[in-house]
Amino acid sequence: MTESLEYGETWVYESLLGTVPGVRVSSRAAIGLQFLGFEAAILTVAAIYDLWGAVVPGTIAVVVATVGSWLMLRFSRAVRELPTPTAYRRLLFGSSIDVVLGVMAFVALVTYLFVVDPQGSEAGSPLLVELFGVDPPALAIGLALLVLWDVVYRIGTCWWASVVGLWRALTYGFEPEPTRAYQRIDAINIGFAAVQLLLVPLVADRMVLLVAVVGHVVAVAVVATLSITIQGRRKTMTAVSVDHR
Repeated sequence: MTESLEYGETWVYESLLGTVPGVRVSSRAAIGLQFLGFEAAILTVAAIYDLWGAVVPGTIAVVVATVGSWLMLRFSRAVRELPTPTAYRRLLFGSSIDVVLGVMAFVALVTYLFVVDPQGSEAGSPLLVELFGVDPPALAIGLALLVLWDVVYRIGTCWWASVVGLWRALTYGFEPEPTRAYQRIDAINIGFAAVQLLLVPLVADRMVLLVAVVGHVVAVAVVATLSITIQGRRKTMTAVSVDHR
């Protein structure tokens, strides 16, 4: 990345490129490479193993992950430009809870795909069989899991950002201008979650996955909206207090 950032002030995603000696690319280039790299891999695997039916679902997942990366960067940069309390910044970036939540969600997803879904698929055949056939190539499954991790990590990050945002709103009060900026940041997080609704058509016949995706988006929207509302009331109270001095 072109920014010089200290440990504990970035998402794990942001810090990855900075750990590779000699690699310095802009955020825009990194996001472009993310999309093109995954999409090229999907098309190559589809061509090798004649798995063209998996291209559209794979591409949608890559789009969700790529847009998520862009919104994550917007979110984090907006936070760093504000007078941010140290405790909030450390909790948001330095705790690595976003990774923990991503790992937990990924384990749950893998368990569903390889155990729960094959044992009692609501749609007749397991999702992996529909996409990759009864004898799926290892390379295709490996790529699918990598793309899914990319998506799930961003879902975990989105949820953590909303929870910490609510904690910030309950704990701290700011001047009107920073308050409006924090409200915009929370709105970014709602958009971050809304992008994940692109996954709904892919899981519409899998009730467990459908409830998980939609439930996550609704939960983030509710928590972030609550944060925006609380900050709005604090801003109003501050303005009233100033007017009466």
